[in-house]
Amino acid sequence: VVRTAVQGQRFQARGTALRLRKATVRTAPARALTMAAGGEEYDFDLFTIGAGSGGVRGSRFASSYGAKVAVCEMPFAAKASDTLGGVGGTCVIRGCVPKKLFVYGSNFATEFKDASGFGWSVPPAAHDWATLKTNKNKELERLTGAYKNILSNNNVELIMGRGSIVDAHTVDVDGKHYTAKNILIATGGRAFVPDIPGSELCLTSDDALELDECPKKICIVGSGYIALEFAGIFNSFGSEVHLFYRQPLPLRGFDEEVRQFVAEQLAESGIHLHPGETPEAVEKHGEGIKLKTSGGEFEADAAMFATGRKPNTKFLNLDAAGVELNESGAIKVDEYSKTTCDSVHAIGDVTDRINLTPVALHEGMCLASTLFQDKPTKPDHTGVACAVFSQPPVATVGLTEEEAIAEYGDVDVYTSNFRPMKNTISGSSQRMFMKLLVDVATDKVIGCHMVGVDGPEIMQGIAVALKAGATKEVFDSTIGIHPTAAEELVTMRSVARQHRK
Repeated sequence: VVRTAVQGQRFQARGTALRLRKATVRTAPARALTMAAGGEEYDFDLFTIGAGSGGVRGSRFASSYGAKVAVCEMPFAAKASDTLGGVGGTCVIRGCVPKKLFVYGSNFATEFKDASGFGWSVPPAAHDWATLKTNKNKELERLTGAYKNILSNNNVELIMGRGSIVDAHTVDVDGKHYTAKNILIATGGRAFVPDIPGSELCLTSDDALELDECPKKICIVGSGYIALEFAGIFNSFGSEVHLFYRQPLPLRGFDEEVRQFVAEQLAESGIHLHPGETPEAVEKHGEGIKLKTSGGEFEADAAMFATGRKPNTKFLNLDAAGVELNESGAIKVDEYSKTTCDSVHAIGDVTDRINLTPVALHEGMCLASTLFQDKPTKPDHTGVACAVFSQPPVATVGLTEEEAIAEYGDVDVYTSNFRPMKNTISGSSQRMFMKLLVDVATDKVIGCHMVGVDGPEIMQGIAVALKAGATKEVFDSTIGIHPTAAEELVTMRSVARQHRK
């Protein structure tokens, strides 16, 4: 996200002279685009509801293609509500960025512990939670300012307030109406807490990032990205962490072997795992809470529910334009991100396709090309890499072993489970796991999975290789960088398992 803001400013600087030279050429098309078939004028070619990552990207690209664009967003707040949000959206303000800053902060605990094996005498370290929170919020304010500058520098009008649909070409923002040839909904998602007794006592990820102090003991319900990431954060900061989930293993939807390895590593790190348990109620208990599950009762300073996110469609008044939702409450879209109303489009988490920031960015750029370059462009949702910034982190691209068998039948599996070089001296018992899946018929690598430090950084490069159709022979013929963990990916020669139809 930081790089995105900087790159946006550089793009603006490089493009200023070119846009000035083309200003007279672009002005006429921009006016023409605001005319409907019947001759009536619209205020804008594109009006975007939601200035998160996808909304900002789609809006500024549309503007660069000559469209007259506006975007509305609610006032800034660290925690989202029905009336507060902020330019930058979930990722920048209360998601990927602040979460990753907390991960960085918590990782120092491991570094201090590992240092002694390398000869360092490290005095007992004390952490000041308030300093981390203050500095995190300063960075968020800087970033939301950078996003506002991106909009301004790209001639996108920012309108503060909550937007809702009036009709197929009209948006209401706090009582004022704006017309547009096209409307884009990019309102993202909101944290979801199950409706159980005492749910109002539970923290969400929004709340966890705004705590005034680190809890000494915390119960976290969930087993997805957010649950595992915060379990690692609190555990490293010294909390006693109990993780509850209904499945036998965390990270439903990930490769089964990866899930098993992650569970072992989480337990090894000191996190208390409670698989197969469902939350039933939360009660106030002294200065803390009592969590009741199908497996018993647990007292703690706090309970956090990381049980998923729901598309943020409340107050949008979608029925006014005939915009339909699917069974999960997400906005229905076609492969070009068009809703059931021809002039209304939607991207990002509100469509519940692949709920990742880079995917929303991609969808926004594709939509801008479709609408304003006369170049219909479908978002490509294949081969999307992802990472869980747990401790250790998980990174993956392509198919799981189970998916590969179902799709290809004949699959070779290569795995490596080892102790990283650093840990042979530091004394850490943490291990790494890597896995390659190969389609026997074509020799193409169709899946790569990694659990361990630097996995997400490494996986971005592997994603490019898989997108390009790299074969196992290509991997094998690539000379590794030594000594690194990454070289293991080009030195795995022995097949761990062979699946045949």
